[in-house]
Amino acid sequence: MIRFLAIAALVALPSAVQAEKLANKLLGAKTVASQQASMPIGSYAKGCGAGLVQLPETGPSWQAMRLSRNRNWGHPEMIDFLVDLSRTAQNLGWVGLYIGDISQPRGGPMTSGHASHQIGLDADIWQLPPKRLNLSRADREKLSSIPVRSADQKSVTQNWTRQHYEVMKAAALDPRVDRIFTAAAVKIEMCKTAKKSDTKWLQKIRPIQGHDTHFHVRLKCPKGARLCETQKPTVAELSKGGNGCDETLMWWVTDYLNPPKPTKKPKDPAPRKRHPREYTMADLPKQCQDVLASP
Repeated sequence: MIRFLAIAALVALPSAVQAEKLANKLLGAKTVASQQASMPIGSYAKGCGAGLVQLPETGPSWQAMRLSRNRNWGHPEMIDFLVDLSRTAQNLGWVGLYIGDISQPRGGPMTSGHASHQIGLDADIWQLPPKRLNLSRADREKLSSIPVRSADQKSVTQNWTRQHYEVMKAAALDPRVDRIFTAAAVKIEMCKTAKKSDTKWLQKIRPIQGHDTHFHVRLKCPKGARLCETQKPTVAELSKGGNGCDETLMWWVTDYLNPPKPTKKPKDPAPRKRHPREYTMADLPKQCQDVLASP
């Protein structure tokens, strides 16, 4: 019996060691930022964040939500952006903003959820206009945001207002912002209602699945952030082809929501891509080891 248990333990050891090396387990276990100069390291979906800053749980124009996740950490430029946008939201008639996930204290692949949000330059902003900014920690765990697109994905719901449009436009006009991910129906509605002479900023509004209750802001690599990988193609490069409205209306309404019947024999499926939660520290930029080891 003792011999059997010893053999079983040896068999289980490799998988246990491998699990221990998973980057999301190691970085996700850190509860505070690294004591380093602020630096986004790697790419938005494969990296980490040195010297991240915690967004205060509550401010005069915002509240951080789902505090149990401890994901209200970001690069200082992101924290400044969120504070600025929340003040703009107040000027537009909202009480402020409810802010969802930014990054873990040291960034990196998350223990659940997002594939990106790894370098402190991504943040989710709820589409629920706050009624008050004195929610308790328990309230912030129970309260949910609201969908602004219909179940069939073809249009916005009655939850969508002109103030939603103006808040997202203000975010897109900020020079720090690279792109904003939202539901396709939102992009389509914004394209329809924007002034024809003022639509260049709409190129930053990018349709994507799973963003009907929040919009996801991604900042550019800050000036001097030499370890940050710029996303390609950049929105500036894409904007040479227009504001994205014609392509959006054509592809999302036709090919995506009502896909054409295939005319050719389907190709063999591509190999499955590894999810960031499967990355080990060896998969991330080497500087992430220093972030992990820092006090």
